[in-house]
Order: sequence, then structure tokens, then C-alpha cells
Amino acid sequence: VLSGNGMPNPANRFHSWLYRARPDLNCIVHSHAPHASALAMLEVPLTISHMDTCVLYDQTAFLGKWPGIPVGNEEGEIISRALGDKKAILLSHHGLLVAGASVEEACVLGVMFERAARLQLLAMAAGEIQPIPPELGREAQRWVSTQKRFEATFAYYSRRARRELPAD
Repeated sequence: VLSGNGMPNPANRFHSWLYRARPDLNCIVHSHAPHASALAMLEVPLTISHMDTCVLYDQTAFLGKWPGIPVGNEEGEIISRALGDKKAILLSHHGLLVAGASVEEACVLGVMFERAARLQLLAMAAGEIQPIPPELGREAQRWVSTQKRFEATFAYYSRRARRELPAD
């Protein structure tokens, strides 16, 4: 809090741990989106097995043990260690966290994380998810993970959101 009354959100503490541990990150997106939260409740890691979500291929971590309410430094230590060198993590009984070198990258990864979680839940309801070949997943991840693509995708979602907002 810079002025006035109140207190900072305790979750900011674990974000600061991530920034200290990963100087390559400039933006963190953390949410309790419904499909990712459903996977978190099941203690099931995110599986990337669809072309559209390969931006997250080999970029997701999983924190299987819920450390409780984020009020101390312990959660920052635990999450930054669990994230490692990845860009995204599913936090058991909590939600998702994605991080990127730019606002655009982090936001796109957040949208794709929730989409991947939704697809995973749909696929799990129908049967066993089949993995994609690792070399193809890594190739797709590299191909779509450029700043130019993040900016274009972010711009698309921004235009879409502005169209859907009620006029003043």
C-alpha cells in the first residue's frame, strides 16, 4: 500500500519470490480459473496433448501438496522451487500461475492454460488421454513461442474483449 489504509494482498509475497528466483520473468498471471481449479481439486497435473495448447508443452510444473493460505514466505519458496525453469504451474487445491518475459506472453499463457485444462477435463471424461510425440510437442512449443506471436494473440484477445464490453 503506497498511501491510505489497508494492507497489501498476501499473495504478492509469493510473486516477489518468483521474480527474485527468475530474473527472466517480468509478468505473473495467477488465477483460480474454473477448469484449472477443477484439475487442482483432483490433484491432477496439466497434460498438454493438443496442438492448440503446445505453447505450454514441456513448460508446466505441478505442486501436488497444498501449502495452505499464502500468508508467509514459505509459499513463495515452495512455488518458486516447484516452478523451476518452467513458465506455468498448477497449484494443487489452489489455481494456476503463469509467468512470462512480457505481459503479452504471460496473458496468452494464462488463457492457454485454462483452455488446456478444459480440454483435459473433457478428454478425461471420455477416456485416456494419448500423449503427443515429445519431439513434435517441443517443435510446436518453439514455433509458437515468439514475442511476435504473443503480441498478435494478445492483440486479438484485447480486440475481442473490447467488442464484448458494454459501451459507455
